[in-house]
Amino acid sequence: MRFSIYQASRQGGRRYNQDRIAYSYSRDALLMVVADGMGGHLHGEIAAQITVKVLAETFQKHTRPKLRDPASFLHGAIQRAHDAINDYTRKENLPEAPHTTCVACVIQDDTVWWAHVGDSRLYLFSDNGLVARTHDHSTVQQLCDDGLITEDEMKTHPDRNKVYNCLGGYLVPEIEISRPMPLAEQDSILMCTDGLWGMLTTEQIATTLRTFPLARAIEFLMDHAELRAGRHGDNLSVIAMTWESHDTNDSQSVSTVAMPINTFTTKMDDFSPTSADLAEDEVERAIAEIQNTIKKFSENNP
Repeated sequence: MRFSIYQASRQGGRRYNQDRIAYSYSRDALLMVVADGMGGHLHGEIAAQITVKVLAETFQKHTRPKLRDPASFLHGAIQRAHDAINDYTRKENLPEAPHTTCVACVIQDDTVWWAHVGDSRLYLFSDNGLVARTHDHSTVQQLCDDGLITEDEMKTHPDRNKVYNCLGGYLVPEIEISRPMPLAEQDSILMCTDGLWGMLTTEQIATTLRTFPLARAIEFLMDHAELRAGRHGDNLSVIAMTWESHDTNDSQSVSTVAMPINTFTTKMDDFSPTSADLAEDEVERAIAEIQNTIKKFSENNP
């Protein structure tokens, strides 16, 4: 495989960042994950952190050096993340489960599969513009589908933050799986939280990806979204990938041809809450408990 990839996350105008992003790849498969923790002090961060770690670890466990069934993997791994969040909730005696959105995709054999829960998005672009994007599990998306508001009005509607489908809690998540889509040379995938897509049009995203090298394009989009959101803007996070078949001068370009079969490269942000209200020992305890929960859950759910 040969591709360019870049990820970034910013706090925006919030006191702490509840988004989590990660990617992991073997010689023949690539996983990308975005999770947006949903409110509630530290708890949203924990749900998002559990989600990206469970997906990355499950990917590494089952990719030898690619997945047998990417669609089944995505469904099963996202369900495992939901169950792991609830296990953490019970162990810590939390009054309610933390929640998170999730969008994830797998690329192998020049094909992409994706799955999502909530309103974090995936866009697939070709040279001709938008090919596909995920369909938000949100109140404003339903209003738009019913013709009551336009897509532009979704971004400013007072109910724009209401999501009816998420990971964590007693409701079983509705995990929406795409059909497999072929990837062509220079096709791009962008996955992001609503802090980014809520401030930008699809055309702005597509044009920027076509115009600049990947890292510069993402930083430009994030600068623009953060400026438009202002001092009270949401967290904003993004992973973007451009599919390639030959060497390029892009500093973000990756070739997996020489990778040993059972090795992985992973990039995942560390769990680092920034709220001044959290004592240092509370942060360390949360980190340790997350790691322990994931370890025990994996042992009990091979």
